[in-house]
Amino acid sequence: MTDTAARALAYVQPFETGRAQDRALLGGKGANLAEMMRIGLPVPPGFTLTTRACNAYQAAGRALPEGLWPQVLCELDALQSKMGKTLGDPDDPLLVSVRSGAAVSMPGMMDTVLNLGLNRRSVVGLARRTGDERFAWDCLRRFVQMFSNVVLGLDMHAFELRLEAARRRAGVQTDAELSAEVLRALVDDYEAEVRRQSGAPFPDDPLAQLKAAVCAVFDSWGNARAVIYRQLHQIADDLGTAVNIQAMVFGNMGGDSATGVAFTRDPNTGEARFFGEFLVNAQGEDVVAGIRTPQPIALLGSAMPAAYEQLRDTCALLERHYADMQDIEFTIERGRLFMLQCRSGKRAPGAAIRIAVDLADEGKITRAQALLRVNCDDLTRSMHTRLGPFPASQQLVRGQPASPGAAVGRVVFHPEKAVQFKAAGETVVLMRPETTPDDIAGMVASVGFVTSRGGTTCHAAIVARGMGKPCVVGCEGLAIDLQTGIALCGDRQVREGDVVSLDGGEGVVAWGEAPVVFAAPTAQFATLLGWADDVRGLKVRANADNPPDARRARGLGAEGIGLCRTEHMFGQGGHHPERMAAVQRMIVADTREERVAALADLKPMQRDDFVGIFEAMDGLPVTIRLLDPPLHEFLPTDDQVAALQATDAATAHRLRRKKAQLHETNPMLGFRGVRLGIVFPEIYRMQVEAIFEAADHAASRGVAVRPEIMIPLVGDVAELRLMRDMVIEVAADLGVHVPYLVGTMIEVPRAALVAEALAGPAEFFSFGTNDLTQTTWGYSRDDAEVGFLAHYLTHKVLAENPFVALDQAGVGQLVKMACEGGRRGRPGLKLGICGEHGGEPSSIAFCASLGLDYVSCSPLRVPVARLAAAHAALRAAGQHASASAV
Repeated sequence: MTDTAARALAYVQPFETGRAQDRALLGGKGANLAEMMRIGLPVPPGFTLTTRACNAYQAAGRALPEGLWPQVLCELDALQSKMGKTLGDPDDPLLVSVRSGAAVSMPGMMDTVLNLGLNRRSVVGLARRTGDERFAWDCLRRFVQMFSNVVLGLDMHAFELRLEAARRRAGVQTDAELSAEVLRALVDDYEAEVRRQSGAPFPDDPLAQLKAAVCAVFDSWGNARAVIYRQLHQIADDLGTAVNIQAMVFGNMGGDSATGVAFTRDPNTGEARFFGEFLVNAQGEDVVAGIRTPQPIALLGSAMPAAYEQLRDTCALLERHYADMQDIEFTIERGRLFMLQCRSGKRAPGAAIRIAVDLADEGKITRAQALLRVNCDDLTRSMHTRLGPFPASQQLVRGQPASPGAAVGRVVFHPEKAVQFKAAGETVVLMRPETTPDDIAGMVASVGFVTSRGGTTCHAAIVARGMGKPCVVGCEGLAIDLQTGIALCGDRQVREGDVVSLDGGEGVVAWGEAPVVFAAPTAQFATLLGWADDVRGLKVRANADNPPDARRARGLGAEGIGLCRTEHMFGQGGHHPERMAAVQRMIVADTREERVAALADLKPMQRDDFVGIFEAMDGLPVTIRLLDPPLHEFLPTDDQVAALQATDAATAHRLRRKKAQLHETNPMLGFRGVRLGIVFPEIYRMQVEAIFEAADHAASRGVAVRPEIMIPLVGDVAELRLMRDMVIEVAADLGVHVPYLVGTMIEVPRAALVAEALAGPAEFFSFGTNDLTQTTWGYSRDDAEVGFLAHYLTHKVLAENPFVALDQAGVGQLVKMACEGGRRGRPGLKLGICGEHGGEPSSIAFCASLGLDYVSCSPLRVPVARLAAAHAALRAAGQHASASAV
């Protein structure tokens, strides 16, 4: 057996045997610690319990698998030999950290224990060896508090109350100011609290502490916050977490010691500047948890210049090595720098784009890698919002900008309340002194976060950037009392339910509702999408029903319109009441003559809209779907008819009669689409006339017009032939001089099955996957999504909502069949998709694999579709996001 194979089978590996590529086995933290050690960086020694060990632990019913503990003890002996210290030694104790580390970064979601190996005997030896009694008791105080919460599962709040009381009695503001005597008394208080809550003394056997801590970290893979985070970020549940056991180094040994977090680039903006925060005389939990508000990293240069320069050089080396922006945890112990973690840093969506483009421009990665580094969700969220102008008097407080974007919502102080408010349909902002991993459910439910403590590398900031939500931290002018549910800011009181607005890019919180506006796309946004256009083969069109939407879509890079829904021009949705009145006159007409007269009133309105759309899409194709919904959708509701009775009884009577005539048990499968055009050909004829008249008018003004007329809901070739003949007849009657196409929407299974025949009269197919999904699954979308579908997804009956991501195994096979049949019937047949799936990345990749010519989506999804199409092309060519140097 090779050494590599043996290591893969072992449950435990020392840092020096691992590499960055081993993250699936060692987790991200363990693999990167091993890699940093391999390239000669100052990393405290340690070893990793693999993800394989975690999965074996879970499979054994949360019990350590046979053979694991002897391997741990063997590596612990090796670590003790390297350090010249023994765990729990009363004279010179070795202290270790026990930290989680999954293959996919899940910051703060699993558990950590620091300072493990201390008890009342070894704390005396630690004080004597370091010559610092205060430091030793501070470590023991921290260990008892953390172990009690993480391993024993005791209520953390009770310990925080005792710590606050100790600070109050001592007359100090921070933990770092507490004396050794106060800390010794605080340990007594903590141990009394442990006995009060658990009925047992605090465990003082270091090996028992270690075993319990390992189990607690393995267990944290299944805690509620980790499960929620994995669901949010679509991380597999079977990856497991590694456990890293590492010799402690101490940032809390006095004024020449510090701890901090650094980023090689600004995670909020992506700017290429050294970014981070630190605290003197502290441990890492103080920075990340937001317990104290840290100082900007630049100030470390004057406080500890030698360590600062070494840190800058090390961070630059790591970015070059990994070819990505790095998030680095470090500790300085009595002037000596140690690296405790590096990983690809969480970044705001806009920052992700800038960093990818800048790294490519700097030659550190290729353009293909830059494209693959930016996911489609980041692209969507990068078009973030900000607060518009508001009166100075409306400003509530300023803090540190931690994650860009703007949000407005009702204040809640507790994560459980955020979940409750959201379930009731409210938009909420979570306001806390600081957030912890246990707050994750409330953070998911909130639109933004505000904290009174912490810096831009604290938990709230990191999670906000990962979620793409706005966040303002370190609002020191805000005094939040969680017990009373009141936040004081000067003479103002903020209570639960009050409305606030926040701007995470500016670090501002405003009272009440401030205007929210969209930020303009950056130069890097345009650059990245230009690169995407260079590599993708799939065209991207937009779904647009009016000239403003068409212009917006073109501005975002749309290469035509793939779906123009003419029913929206009729006033559906409450717009254009004068048009709706004409539509209703057409529907209630008793004779063809009455119907034609009403349609004559509608035609100029439709024609004007088409002219505007053709002008906006000058030179690009415009696919226009003829009327699709059932006619009853355009009629007033029963309540509106009843209200009309008092003023116009005759009209109310006609409307009631027509509603009764048009009533259908299942209108989705009823009298709509092509069926309307065949039974009432004058409706479709009017629309086709409006299209051709608009086309000729626009062409006469120098516009290059490319109309494509689409017949909806076709299931048989005879239906399509009738409609195609009508279009050709109208074109001949009007003497149309512009080129045009006639095609159909494939949205019922039979159309896919007879696609070869349909391709005879059809010059293009456009897949209407919204209705094709409904008719294939037998689901009514409106009913399913408020009914059983949520249960199906929660209980994993279905992996994904088929109305969000295209069902490739079912609906996708119909699409594939129709593509193949259509191109047999008409080689070169144009193929596209215009359902909502046209803007969803996995569906776009599937469309590209079938050789579709284009996808069509809403205007704001056009940039996403451009990037997703590029991703599909690059992955099909075997490209990867990682840099080849790593």
